Amino acid sequence: MQITVFSAYDFEQPYLRAAAHPPHTLHFVPAALTLETADQMAGSEAVAIFVNDDASAPVLERLWARGVRYLLVRAAGHDQVDLPTAHRLGLRVATVPHYSPHAIAEHALALMLALNRHLRPADAQVRRADFRLDNLVGFDMHRKTVGIVGCGTIGGTLAGLLHGFGCRLLGTDVQPDPQLTERYGLQYMPLEELCAQADVLSLHAPLTPSTRHLIGAPQLALLKPGAMLINTGRGALLDTHAALAALESGQLGYLGLDVYEFEKGLFFNNHPHQPYPDALLQRLLARPNVLVTGHQGFLTREALTSIAATSIESLDCWLAGRATPNELLPPPQATPETVGKLAAVEA
Repeated sequence: MQITVFSAYDFEQPYLRAAAHPPHTLHFVPAALTLETADQMAGSEAVAIFVNDDASAPVLERLWARGVRYLLVRAAGHDQVDLPTAHRLGLRVATVPHYSPHAIAEHALALMLALNRHLRPADAQVRRADFRLDNLVGFDMHRKTVGIVGCGTIGGTLAGLLHGFGCRLLGTDVQPDPQLTERYGLQYMPLEELCAQADVLSLHAPLTPSTRHLIGAPQLALLKPGAMLINTGRGALLDTHAALAALESGQLGYLGLDVYEFEKGLFFNNHPHQPYPDALLQRLLARPNVLVTGHQGFLTREALTSIAATSIESLDCWLAGRATPNELLPPPQATPETVGKLAAVEA
């Protein structure tokens, strides 16, 4: 089967080619999936998309009309996909939920350490033969309180890494995992309490309508003055304008981003022309206590191998008539029996 890969970047093409065994063939499209580019699917029944592609209702309807029946999301998150429309059409959708939690968790930790030990200004100074240390004083991670917002696979992996540093761990999640408490002493609490106690806050929640701007001005005001905030989840979990204001006031001491609220159309591409393509991001980058990477947390050989292999495996399962655990299924249909059970529980 031919698979059209939108947002087909050079760094991942070798891994996709290695995973796409016969009878599959790959059609790479460097452009992102949009309503304007959807027709470049070139007769494929399967389309593979990335984090900033547009899989909104009009785009999915066009793909379906052109014969696409399978949508492979080369990521764990799927906020770019209009799932109700996909399910209404009959379009099958799969993600890669567990490609490498270590890649993201280690990148979050790298941002913490780089900010804490001022590696960005330190490197710049040494390159100018300036070896003074006056502005480079950091702090021990040992015994610091780290709040993890979203304690799923990635957040739980980060908890294990931070436990090794001797950190006190707090967490908030809609589905607390008691094993994280047992293994690492992670204490679950409401978000507001977590913000008030954390020296470092790390975001790992999925982006949904209810989590958009989960961290905004009210939550930032609860942080300890000078606290650190790390976001390797989804950009819109954080109100970026509020974060900049907190940095300018001194309420927020450090900000590390691998995702950015307005990254669509900006990240993953080179923008050599002046002026700088994003004024808000430029203001952030002008601050020495801000470190931004271009959504590269997933970018390890192991993660890229897993993303490619899992995507092809999901398609193989469908074509063989088997279920895949990575499929995003529609919610179960309500029946009189389930409605009665729900009413009994609510009562």
